[in-house]
Amino acid sequence: MCLAVPGRVVEIQGDDPLWRSGRIDFGGVLKDISLACVPEVVIGDYVIVHAGVAISRLDPDEAARVLEQWRALEALIGPEEPPP
Repeated sequence: MCLAVPGRVVEIQGDDPLWRSGRIDFGGVLKDISLACVPEVVIGDYVIVHAGVAISRLDPDEAARVLEQWRALEALIGPEEPPP
């Protein structure tokens, strides 16, 4: 199953639009993500990320709603079990 997940841009590296990347915060987990498809993104924006690439910019209100639903889903599922 493939999911596109929201995250907040906390750092941007590079000026070349094809190679620009960003450090994205996914609820405390930081990942380096390609920003090649979203050249308009600035630090503090929310983006939707799929397979290591930010594919769209997300409105802050929509990001808050999605993250709230994500937390509610995590609460229903419970803590992740460590692998055996």
